[in-house]
Amino acid sequence: MADDREGAVLEEATTDPERRASYDVIAGKNVRLASALRAAQAELATARREVKRLTTPPSSYGVLLSKDPMNRVADVVHVGRRLEVSVSETVAMGSLEAGQRVKLNENLVLIAAGPCDDLGQLVQVKETMDADRVLVAVRDDEELVLRRGEALHGTHLRPGDAVLADVRAGLIYRRVVRPEVEELLLGEVPDTDYADIGGLAGQVELIRDAVEMPFLHPELYREHGLKPPKGVLLYGPPGCGKTLIAKAVATSLSKAAATRYGHAAQRSYFLNIRGPQLLNKYVGETERHIRLIFARAREKAEQGIPVIVFFDEMEALFRTRGTGTSSDVEKTVVPQLLAEIDGVESLDNVVVIGASNREDMIDPAILRPGRLDVKIRIDRPDRAGSVEILEQYLTEAVPIAAHEIERAGSLAAAVAAMRERVADRLFEVSVETEFVEVGYLDGRTETLHLRDFVSGAMLANIVDRAKKFAIKSLLTDGERGITTEHLLDAVRTEIVENQDLPSTADPDQWIRASGRKGDRVTSLRVVWRDHAAGAVGGPR
Repeated sequence: MADDREGAVLEEATTDPERRASYDVIAGKNVRLASALRAAQAELATARREVKRLTTPPSSYGVLLSKDPMNRVADVVHVGRRLEVSVSETVAMGSLEAGQRVKLNENLVLIAAGPCDDLGQLVQVKETMDADRVLVAVRDDEELVLRRGEALHGTHLRPGDAVLADVRAGLIYRRVVRPEVEELLLGEVPDTDYADIGGLAGQVELIRDAVEMPFLHPELYREHGLKPPKGVLLYGPPGCGKTLIAKAVATSLSKAAATRYGHAAQRSYFLNIRGPQLLNKYVGETERHIRLIFARAREKAEQGIPVIVFFDEMEALFRTRGTGTSSDVEKTVVPQLLAEIDGVESLDNVVVIGASNREDMIDPAILRPGRLDVKIRIDRPDRAGSVEILEQYLTEAVPIAAHEIERAGSLAAAVAAMRERVADRLFEVSVETEFVEVGYLDGRTETLHLRDFVSGAMLANIVDRAKKFAIKSLLTDGERGITTEHLLDAVRTEIVENQDLPSTADPDQWIRASGRKGDRVTSLRVVWRDHAAGAVGGPR
């Protein structure tokens, strides 16, 4: 009966316009009320969640040390204490690794695990003790033995590597690549051969006797009670081939190692360090780099691989102690190098080669026998040596002008004649080749000619200048190939560009840096003049 009445009311409401309008208003209010109730319920649920979140006891974090899957427990370091905690069923035991950051609830139950931290204390590896333990250096040269986190298991750690550590947990967990350290990694030997060196046959023989003979015949040295030299000093004026010789030594040792050990994969390493490259304004950093250099060298040498540690511009870093003007860094850097050189005594495969333009500025303790035992002067080339050097740069592969070949009769004869002409120009003694007038402390004067300043670098530069002049001639006149005139113009241009370089402010220092030895110099005067008018700018 009630349903019948409701149906009748509804039917009456839908047929009566006034009642239908009233019904629609009431229905709209009901819809809005229901929507408001649902919004209130949602807000209430959000408020409840926020209240629950704000009233939840705080969680804490620790570092995982080890785990026991059978008993679902783990060892963690939490606020400096080592604790054994339970592991929640929601955490997979297989996903836990030593070194991870883990989350603990208010009951100190492990409820979540994250990755290893990317922040921490930076320490330096000093020695790998075994597969699990590493000796590291921390602040103030304090040493600690720490365990590897699982992320570092199987990672080859070398002395000098930087790693992140949690000292309280006793763990290292991430290797950090430091660009200034990675620059000191050993580089494989460049492809430089003794055949690439001209005019230095005597010096090459000396250094081969000093470095290669002990490596190739160690049993003979032991039989005769000889110790291989620890180091070699190459000294002399700049641009005369010291670096080139050091590279050639490393290449030759690499070939010797392949022959000795019987397989081509054997190689040597060449660590090229420029003196200023190591200098660091922070106390102890330069010494740290030196330690790292020799640690890398020892690592390879212990595998039977020959290593050349080459210090270029040695006087910039290892100058005589007490002579510093702005700092006394050499007081600590020199002893560090001495300690490292003395430390390679037990290794037959590490050779220290130093190069310097000012050997008189290097600390005497470095140069004494037992350290840099062998000292070889790399002097400026004579005329014959200059021709040999020119053979390396002015070859038959270089485009030669057709009229030069026609005049000489063949390409080989033309190239040989051009080399001889350049050497004649550089080594002739005449008014035209006078370069610098030197005044000595005792009142004497001496005139130095162009031949007194010839170097391998100068000869290479002369050939390069001639090539550029030849390109310019081809573009302007259509004439292809280098001519004798190009080479002579290159000689004149080279000297014109360098005629203002002699230092009149400190003539004695300049003349010594250029390779001249002898009495004290008090004055310099450039007397060179280009007697060939208009030749400064190259070919016309």
